Amino acid sequence: MDGMIASADSGWMESLAPGRFAPETVYLNTAATGLLPTGAAAAMGEAIGVLAAGAPGNVDFSATVDAARTAYARLVGVPAARVAAGGSVAVYCGLVAQSLPAGAEVLVAEGDFASLVNPFHTRPGLRVRTVPLERLAEEVRPDTALVAVSAVQSADGRIAALGAISAAARAYGARTLVDVSQAAGWFPLDAAAHDFTVGVGYKWLMGPRGVAFLTVPEDLGALTPVFAGWVTGEDPWLTCYGKVEPLASTARRFDENVAVLSYVGALHGLALVEELGVERIGAHDRALADRFRAGVVALGLTPVPAEGSAIVAVPGVRGAAERPAAAGVQVSARAGRLRAAFHLYNSTADVDRLLEVLARR
Repeated sequence: MDGMIASADSGWMESLAPGRFAPETVYLNTAATGLLPTGAAAAMGEAIGVLAAGAPGNVDFSATVDAARTAYARLVGVPAARVAAGGSVAVYCGLVAQSLPAGAEVLVAEGDFASLVNPFHTRPGLRVRTVPLERLAEEVRPDTALVAVSAVQSADGRIAALGAISAAARAYGARTLVDVSQAAGWFPLDAAAHDFTVGVGYKWLMGPRGVAFLTVPEDLGALTPVFAGWVTGEDPWLTCYGKVEPLASTARRFDENVAVLSYVGALHGLALVEELGVERIGAHDRALADRFRAGVVALGLTPVPAEGSAIVAVPGVRGAAERPAAAGVQVSARAGRLRAAFHLYNSTADVDRLLEVLARR
């Protein structure tokens, strides 16, 4: 085992954010839920105190939501006016589904995450066609209205050919919806290259659950704001009774009335990603994942994908999640495979610890 680790060694790597997290396990499960920075936990505790005390500011957290919206917009490369703030990818995918005409074809990838694809299956009158991820671009047809795909696959970390998919969609006049939940925070993204993107904040962006973002085209008429509540008004406090009129002139017309405490915490993860930079984080994450892949191959196993992703799936591992957990290592079991995910708070020691556990067959 020692020789195998040495052969995979490309230089010792420590956490990119020492002192900002406090895990009590070897945590390699960001693809399920990212670690919350200690500063985020403290800020949420302070906000809870404000709410409990009825202190000034305990009602209106709109500035916090807008700060998170703006930080996310910078991260994905669009103006904040094109970003809606909510709590669920599934809700936003449902919004897109409801805005499609009856009979429209939606093209999706086999095995993609349910929150992305299921809203199109359950919307009556749509035709959902499922093809292998690698064939998505070539399968776009003249009657395809929308291509919906995850930038990085949840089950195994494969990366979609977003450029080719978007080009094929444009050639046939189809729109694109890209789920960036497993990408935002380590993978370079250009939301402006797609009609819609959706993403949660509790994975690679290291926020709490209850945070999600939608980016929309400049043409806001592409979506019908079917769940427009009081927060979607141009000036919400002036139109919170009766019909909300006018609706916000930006993507805020698609906002949900969010879980504000989650947005208090989300600001810290977003700020950390911006401080370190996606390029640096991505290089760190991929290097750790590559070290793990090399070690897995040395154990006679075949990792997926072969390269390029911060997520690595490994078939054929007995007790894929349970056995590592018993040794204090947190990973996931997805689609019958062990799934490990490497992020900015991980180190070479974390990788080697998981490889040691897997070597004990």
